Amino acid sequence: MMFFRTAATSAAILLGLAAAGALAGPGWDPVPVTEHVRPASADTTIHGSEPQAGAGEPGRFEVRETSVTIELSDGASVGGLLREPVTDAADAPGVVFVHGAGTGKASDAFTEAATALASAGVVTLVPDKYLAHYSTRHRDYVEMAGDYQHSVEFLRRMPGVDPERVGLYAESEGCWVAPVMMARDPGLAFQIWVSAPVVPPRQQAAFAMDSYLRNTDVPQGVFRAIPRAVGIRLPGGGFEYADFDVRPWLARQAAPIFMAYGATDPSMPMEQAVRQVLADTAARGGEAPVTVRFYGGANHGINVSDEPLGDDIVPHGDDLHLHPGYARDVAAWVHGLPASATAEPRIAGAQPEQLYLAAPVPQPHWYADGDVVLAIVIGSAALMLGGGVTLLGSRLAGRAAVRARTARGADRRAAYGVTAGLGAPLGVMAGVTVATAVSLVAYLLAVARIAQDYGQNPLVVQGGWIGVRALGVVAVVAAALLLLRCRAVGWRVASGAVPDADMPDAERRGGARVVTAGFWAVAAGTAALGLVLAHWGVYQLGI
Repeated sequence: MMFFRTAATSAAILLGLAAAGALAGPGWDPVPVTEHVRPASADTTIHGSEPQAGAGEPGRFEVRETSVTIELSDGASVGGLLREPVTDAADAPGVVFVHGAGTGKASDAFTEAATALASAGVVTLVPDKYLAHYSTRHRDYVEMAGDYQHSVEFLRRMPGVDPERVGLYAESEGCWVAPVMMARDPGLAFQIWVSAPVVPPRQQAAFAMDSYLRNTDVPQGVFRAIPRAVGIRLPGGGFEYADFDVRPWLARQAAPIFMAYGATDPSMPMEQAVRQVLADTAARGGEAPVTVRFYGGANHGINVSDEPLGDDIVPHGDDLHLHPGYARDVAAWVHGLPASATAEPRIAGAQPEQLYLAAPVPQPHWYADGDVVLAIVIGSAALMLGGGVTLLGSRLAGRAAVRARTARGADRRAAYGVTAGLGAPLGVMAGVTVATAVSLVAYLLAVARIAQDYGQNPLVVQGGWIGVRALGVVAVVAAALLLLRCRAVGWRVASGAVPDADMPDAERRGGARVVTAGFWAVAAGTAALGLVLAHWGVYQLGI
């Protein structure tokens, strides 16, 4: 009979936790892409008018590299690397590079691309990334546009550079900055966008997380963590840039845009981005001057491997280099402007395969938001630790009191402790719940590592999730057993080893209250932590 009661109570608790987890925040149900972008040709070669004097393919000219200092408006300065083709031709086009995510030094960033373009007759300037308006918690893309503008003015003043043919080369996160620069400075001649997200950062992050998890073949239940991790307002505030919308700036673009993507890049909603740019830039009226190229076998940085890889394998590691046709195409497009901006085919290269749309990320309810979840975790830890210390202290004090009375020859009276039969399930419930939380964190970190390496490991990915959920079930069974035993003793969780009548009233009441408080503190803290685990999907049952 006890077995069936425990099973029924466990099932009821599991259903309750599953319902609580479902109500705490949104699910994840991305919309599939039904209309794909179709390249007109697999050949990415740029066509148009004959390139101007001094133009060439990558490798035609030797490259002169010079370290420079760029003064900013606030009195600060940044370093930079200027790369120039060694040629007698004057009035060459120039390109200022705009960094992607993370910190970036000119000596480490864009080396291959900047050198290749310079060897094709384009003067390139890679500035150090100025971090006054850039941190993990706070980023201001509009202010960053102003910072990069000083590099544009620097390059325009360089001898041998045609100031009317200076443009931008932005990569990834930098593609939220470049449109602001173009809208503010109509004199910019062109833009090159590499792996442009276009959608707001929060949407791109959710899209990338979904894509990486699918590539890793995680269990379906893990996907529910996406909106709860990406949609959450993180503790302490900040991260306002996650909702930055570049579309108002896109509508103000007039100069030609060259968009490039690695066709195997799983992190960018590339088809959706291309459609959005074509639509938003066309809002000015007339045909949008946008050229799009998808490079087969290339990753986020348009890099490829010399090793033979499958069509869906993302190149990664150190032994990579630019796609062999990429720098050629960019150089030809820049030198061929303005004719190359509207030359056919406008969209060419490998066929991209975006499976789902990037969309606004639903946010958890207020009681499952960042500050609240953090407060619950801290509160549950405090309750469990405080309650555990209280129970341990009461037990040690009771043993000491018994030894003291025995030594004096007095009556042997034990202090109050947890009622027999309750301590074990309480300890198992608390300990296994903590173990489940630790295992969940370890599992998510392991999956993230596998996903970043574009790998698969069924033992970790599938088996790890089963293990985490199994631990959660053990904690629930212990909770069910504890509830049934508490009910059996009339919820009297504290008792002494001798009849109450043999103990002084003050000692009886004080000892019972301390033990009871410690017991329920541990139980409440464990229950709160269990709700957090439910929120992150440990107890979901498809509801």
